[in-house]
Amino acid sequence: MRTHQEHFSLSAVVPTLEAAETLAAALSALGERGLVGEVIVVDGGSRDETLRIARAAGARVVEAPRGRGSQLAAGAQAARAEWLLFLHADCRLEAGWAEKARAFMKAPGAAGRAGYFELRLDDPRKAARRLERIVAWRSRLLGLPWGDQGLLISRRLLESVGGFRPLPVMEDVDLVRRLGRARLAPIGASILASARRYRQGGYLRRPLRNLFCLALYFLGAPADRIARMYGEPREGSWRRDLGR
Repeated sequence: MRTHQEHFSLSAVVPTLEAAETLAAALSALGERGLVGEVIVVDGGSRDETLRIARAAGARVVEAPRGRGSQLAAGAQAARAEWLLFLHADCRLEAGWAEKARAFMKAPGAAGRAGYFELRLDDPRKAARRLERIVAWRSRLLGLPWGDQGLLISRRLLESVGGFRPLPVMEDVDLVRRLGRARLAPIGASILASARRYRQGGYLRRPLRNLFCLALYFLGAPADRIARMYGEPREGSWRRDLGR
């Protein structure tokens, strides 16, 4: 893995908490075509094999207060490249992503845009395909891609909108709202996310919970109050993900 800033253009930041089950696959996909110069795993206090897996994969481990907002902010601060890729530990970039990301970064005006990936779920059921279409609609028409779709953004743009705020919930929605729909664009590649939470919670109940939480957020409910509705984090993804 390259260690000098002038030798690479992209840093990947992966927040973790008890992510041993999915982290290895997520990190492995980042090695495609040598685009990522450094991987930063920002851990919020894992007690499983997460840190061992991260170090074995060559990632740099940073510790931060628990919560994706705080962890993502810490990762951005630790990163050394001019482009940053934020990725959840239970999401795996699919083949061909590096070529699309490189093209996105080199396009005219790229530093003023942020890119996201097309969400795919690792579930063959029709309900999963319906949900994928809803996510695509929400992302394109409402300008609301969420964290499990990844985010590719220049450091300059991230800093210009204030970066990730240390929120216990909705840190991704908070950021993309500040970016605005005009500065968000699909990268043209896909990301495979775990459907475990949908299989457990239901393809109807989970999205309804998402919608309810989003409504509370837009109505100005405190983020910590929303987070408490969903209990403590577990198994590599935060329960406060609200089923996303």
